[in-house]
Amino acid sequence: MGLGNAGALLILVAISLFGIGMANKNFSAGWNGNWNHTAGWPYGHLNANQTSNRIIVGGSENWHFGFNYTDWAIRNGPFYLNDTLVFKFDPPNDTTFPHSVYLLPNLWSFQNCDLRRAKKIAQATQGGGEGFEFVLKTWQPYYFACGERNGFHCKTGMMKFVVWPLFRWY
Repeated sequence: MGLGNAGALLILVAISLFGIGMANKNFSAGWNGNWNHTAGWPYGHLNANQTSNRIIVGGSENWHFGFNYTDWAIRNGPFYLNDTLVFKFDPPNDTTFPHSVYLLPNLWSFQNCDLRRAKKIAQATQGGGEGFEFVLKTWQPYYFACGERNGFHCKTGMMKFVVWPLFRWY
């Protein structure tokens, strides 16, 4: 009866949030004094009116074959609820391969680039101009991948990443 990858990830996120919250506490008055009990746990009030970020996936690289998006997501996180991810990619033509965006259902599908139960959220023609936008609306892991060429872009071209948006606190 193992915990599984998803359970381990959830525990890691909870421990991280606790650690961040504890790092922001003022311990100079000892354990019993100078705690701001109105601030909320772990480090402030949820700010529902906070403006969200608009994030271009891949930054100036956009969404293309051969770029490590998992590394990009790690370096550019954290991501927050209501942030908008923007996928920009060239529409298919004689010189570029088509790209798409799939939302995979779980970690196993993500690790194996298995698209059988994935949901296509952006067609190959939707990445031009201002790009395709996806809003991180719920607190859950989101597994993204390019599904072109039967998962080849995901497996070999590193066109996949995962984000788990955090609550925005202040």
